Amino acid sequence: PHDSVPTGKDSNDNPVIKVYGEKPVYNFKPLNHIELCEKLGLIDFARATKISGRGFVLYTNWGAKLERALINFLLDLHTKQHGYTEIEPPFMVSRDCMFGVGQFPKFMDQAYAVQEGADSETLGKQYLVPTAEAPLTNIHRDEILKESQLPIRYCAYTPCFRAEAGAAGLGTRGLIRVHQFDKVELVKIVTPETSYQELEDLLANAEKVLQLLGLHYHIVTLCTGDMGFTSAKTYDIEVWAPGQDQYLEVSSCSNCEDYQARRMGLRYKAADGTNRYPHLLNGSGTALARLFVALLETYQQKDGSILIPEILRPYLGTDRITAQ
Repeated sequence: PHDSVPTGKDSNDNPVIKVYGEKPVYNFKPLNHIELCEKLGLIDFARATKISGRGFVLYTNWGAKLERALINFLLDLHTKQHGYTEIEPPFMVSRDCMFGVGQFPKFMDQAYAVQEGADSETLGKQYLVPTAEAPLTNIHRDEILKESQLPIRYCAYTPCFRAEAGAAGLGTRGLIRVHQFDKVELVKIVTPETSYQELEDLLANAEKVLQLLGLHYHIVTLCTGDMGFTSAKTYDIEVWAPGQDQYLEVSSCSNCEDYQARRMGLRYKAADGTNRYPHLLNGSGTALARLFVALLETYQQKDGSILIPEILRPYLGTDRITAQ
């Protein structure tokens, strides 16, 4: 861990380092996103289960339009204002990619392995992406870059597939824990000297999403006992969801230093002619399902409609979602 990472055992020891905005106050009992989606016809949970089983989502009508609006807003923000290059990667990656990024061997039980037709020998050669971090960080695997190419900043929208979707309860029923969710991911390849400033910038890029949407959130620094083994330092952004009465993690921003670069054989030729390992950073910019939850629950009105934040109105073509 980096020297600035707090010591601790688990998430209870993660210090809150920033609070943005305040919890909204209502003169009515706020509904949770499941109730709102059912009243407004935004998601059909029952038919999603019929089609694919538990843990999948069927966005319908204005729900589908809102999801698409959020994706386009995020990609525009990060490419036009934050200087990222947009990538559309494959949604399947090789086993080597999963090892390179540090998903394997630890998270093998959470990955969806692909089999080609009836050929069982092909099972496990490719995997559905659990995050766009997997294909994005591997773009330059086994390459030697020039120092003048750095920093490289990539962003990508992908669906993410995760076999482990959590225990029973409200989180299993709704959007909080699902097997497939949309996400816009941010990845940076940088020199070691700049990586911690780049981490702060990455965090600010993810924060900007919530600020523009007018959502209350806080940031925690992960302590030593709660941090992923690939990361030297991680911040989590947790957005307030009034209908859940809890904070939901929508972004995790990490500096993996040279851990992933070493695993995937990625180097750069420094100005002095030596080959060095760059530092790799990744962050969600952001995860869509929980952002969707926070947006609905925050902007619900007494009449049951959802007010649309001003920044999203050009993407959606309306200022309010009402029951059809």
